[in-house]
Amino acid sequence: MSQAFAGVRIVDFSQVLAAPFGVQQLAMLGAEVIKLEQPGVGDMTRGLMSNTGDGMAPSYLTCNLNKRSVTLDLKHPRAAEIVKRLVTSADAVVENMRPGTMDRLGFGYQALQALKPNLVYCSLSGYGQNGPKAHLPAFDGAIQATSGMMSISGHPDTGPVRAGYFAVDMATAMNMAFALSAALYRRQATGLGQHVDVAMMDTAMVMQGPQISAHFTAGTTPELLGNQSPTRNPTANVFATSDGYVQITALKERQAEAFFKLIGQADMLTQERFANAGARVEHADEVAAIVAPLIASSSTQYWLDSLDEVGVPAAAIRSLPQAVQDKQFDFRKTFAQVPHPNATQDNALTTQVVATGHTTDVDPPQLRNPAPVLGADTNAVLLELGYSTAEVEQLREQGAI
Repeated sequence: MSQAFAGVRIVDFSQVLAAPFGVQQLAMLGAEVIKLEQPGVGDMTRGLMSNTGDGMAPSYLTCNLNKRSVTLDLKHPRAAEIVKRLVTSADAVVENMRPGTMDRLGFGYQALQALKPNLVYCSLSGYGQNGPKAHLPAFDGAIQATSGMMSISGHPDTGPVRAGYFAVDMATAMNMAFALSAALYRRQATGLGQHVDVAMMDTAMVMQGPQISAHFTAGTTPELLGNQSPTRNPTANVFATSDGYVQITALKERQAEAFFKLIGQADMLTQERFANAGARVEHADEVAAIVAPLIASSSTQYWLDSLDEVGVPAAAIRSLPQAVQDKQFDFRKTFAQVPHPNATQDNALTTQVVATGHTTDVDPPQLRNPAPVLGADTNAVLLELGYSTAEVEQLREQGAI
């Protein structure tokens, strides 16, 4: 058997989070990914949210698994010949530079397609390759703000907030992985390449599909609801317990009935203002005033156990350190322990990374190698492309690599 992308070679010009993590999804399924990085500097994520100074920051470690690192100064006069050899040996190219940059460097879609007619060329940017905003730089927080995402996240009394993680970056990565996979499947079926254009802003809109569809069809404008469900149902919310918080989602009428019976308030449903979901939404503040103190009287675990017994979905609000200790991950193989790239024979460093978001019965995603040290594979890749040892040394002396 063989992994889905075994035998596929991808030249990865990208850096930071979205595109590198998207490419990694294919690398986990067998693709050979050659990551091009600026000599002496590398992917800017190598130093992101880290003070180790070794160029192996956590964000880099978990977004570049199974890749090979080649250092190449794309502005050097000899860069074109190296890129040409790489592209003619590859199936796909991925880049996330500002639109127009790759064209100016001589490595845009038209130029590389001329070298490899059936090339799949994937560009990821903030706003897409064309349009009035195409030239603008974009980062996760900016897209969360301008896409309307932050306008529906937060509490009415404290204002909008951004997600506490890189929501748009990581969602765009998965969107890109899907689009790139589809293009490679089309290439296998038709023999034709294509230019894939992925935008963070588009992804942010897709993530808000239900809210945007409601706006288009009913003219509604979502408001800040805090932790309340977008349905505004008062029995779908976060409640304080005696020792923490619990997320309760009693949306179906039978769930609501079981919930009110559990908290000793079954009689509420006999009153007209609480008799059904619509009525409870209209009187949400009254429902909350009754329910909140009752939930606060017992522990989180008590409510998790009790709600589970009566068939009402509930989850504790856990810290990240608590969440990653969940035994469910032992069965999912979501995390992996790998040798740290800076490990030596005398110092067997290891690191734990987020490996994959799915599994299969055969040929599952597989972590073969940790994220590479900057330029770790430059010599090997160039030798594979036909350069001699002397030529590789000459390229290094000239500053091309």
